[in-house]
Amino acid sequence: MAKQKVGQIIDALGVVVDLDEGDLPTDAYVILRIVKADGSVSMSGARSESLDWITRLGMITAAQHLENGGYADASTDDT
Repeated sequence: MAKQKVGQIIDALGVVVDLDEGDLPTDAYVILRIVKADGSVSMSGARSESLDWITRLGMITAAQHLENGGYADASTDDT
């Protein structure tokens, strides 16, 4: 198994993010679904070097809420 940077992999998968001018991404946690040569499926995670475990756990928890529609941008939230 060889370690690889995920930037080109993410680019090849067509992953994009909406950022406003001046936004500064600081950390990333990437979850990859991988199909092995034998057809089996596995998952792997990768993180930015500066990402500590507690922030990573918070990001994963927040991502789950985002996927379930739990958070909304304040500027688009109708409540």
